[in-house]
Amino acid sequence: MKVPSPLLLFLAFAAFMPPAGAQERGTLNPKPLPPLANPEDPATPAKALFGRATTATNMEARSFGHYARGCLAGGRALPVDGDAWQVMRLSRNRNWAHPVFLRVLERVARKGKADGVWPGLLVGDLAQPRGGPMLTGHASHQIGLDGDVWLTPMPARKLSRQEREEMSATDMLRRDKKDVDPQVWTNNHLAIIKIAAQQPEVERIFVNAGIKKALCRYQGGDRSWLSKVRPMWGHNYHFHIRISCPASEGHCEPQPPPPVGDGCGKDLDWWFTDAVLNPKPATTPAKPKPPMTMAQLPNECRMVLNGR
Repeated sequence: MKVPSPLLLFLAFAAFMPPAGAQERGTLNPKPLPPLANPEDPATPAKALFGRATTATNMEARSFGHYARGCLAGGRALPVDGDAWQVMRLSRNRNWAHPVFLRVLERVARKGKADGVWPGLLVGDLAQPRGGPMLTGHASHQIGLDGDVWLTPMPARKLSRQEREEMSATDMLRRDKKDVDPQVWTNNHLAIIKIAAQQPEVERIFVNAGIKKALCRYQGGDRSWLSKVRPMWGHNYHFHIRISCPASEGHCEPQPPPPVGDGCGKDLDWWFTDAVLNPKPATTPAKPKPPMTMAQLPNECRMVLNGR
C-alpha cells in the first residue's frame, strides 16, 4: 500500500514532536536546569545538553546539519522589542537564530507594517542559543533557520512580561477544522503570510491545512508564492518560516525544493479526509523513540556545544 506523501512528512516530524507550542505558558520566574550528573555519558540526550546552553558561541555564524538534526554556531538574539515586533515567551530563551534568518524576519515585520497590513509580529520560538534539539516543542528549529510567528497581530503597545508569558495566540480554525473561522481570519492574515513567502530566502512556510485552504482562495495574479506554503499538523495558531541554507555554508543540509504547483489540489484534499481529521485510536501504544544523542548530530556540534 502506498502511503500518501503528506503522511510520510508527518511521520518524519512526529517522532520528534513532544507537546508544546504557542499555547503553552511560560513562567515569570524561570529557574536554571540542574546540572547533569554525567554530561559526558554518550547516552545523554543531546536535548539535555543544548537545553542547558544559555548563551551563543563567539564564533562565525554557521548552521551545521539539517533543520531537525543539527546545531547553530554564532547565533544572534532577536531583540525582544523591535520597531515592528515583540518576542513572546521570554522565559524559554529561544529568540536566537542565524543572522540571515533574523534579517529576513525583521524585513517581513517592517514590510507588513509599512504596507499597512500587519501592525507588527508577535514572535514565538526561533532557536536555542546554540541550536540543537529542544527539551520540548519542536522537531526542527535546530540550526537557526526556522521561526514561529503568531497569527495574532501585535497590539499598539508594549506587552508586559506577564502577558508575554501567559497570553494565548488566536486559533484560526473553525470547530470542524476544515477551514478558517471567518470571525477571526482576515485578508490581512493572508497578506502577512504572502509577504513572508515572497522573500527570496524563504524556502517553506508551514501552516495548518485549513489555513492553506483559505490561502488557496487567493485571486491575485501571481500565485507562485503559494507553492512555498505547505500544510502541517498543528500550526493553527502560528505560521512557521523556514529559510534556505545560507550561501557558501557547505555544512548546512538543504531539503528538496517544494513540489511544483500551488499545492491546492488533491494533496490538500487528503488533509480533510475523515481518517486524517478523526484518526482511530491506536490499538497498541507507540513505542517511544530514543532521544537523539550527540553521536547522531554533525561532528561540529560538539565544538559548538563546548565552545565559548
